[in-house]
Amino acid sequence: MNQQRGAALQDPFLNILRKERIPVSIYLVNGIKLQGQVESFDPFVVLLRNSVSQLIYKHAISTIVPSRAVRVPYGNDDMDPQDLPQDLPQDPEE
Repeated sequence: MNQQRGAALQDPFLNILRKERIPVSIYLVNGIKLQGQVESFDPFVVLLRNSVSQLIYKHAISTIVPSRAVRVPYGNDDMDPQDLPQDLPQDPEE
């Protein structure tokens, strides 16, 4: 997948999380879990806000898990709502 195609999905996803202030869990490649809201992002970093702001390099991120399902448009096509999970699994640590 080229960099431009990856950004075509990544940017709208992060922007929805930011605009709707959806709480997220961000898992880093070393296994650390961070929680908060996406405050801002650019091609290289995500700014996560909780009680403090944390600047996270994207190359250190393994997974971003929103607290609820989000609908992400991809290109000119929107995902069909029936393709989205109805309930996200509960985090056993919470």
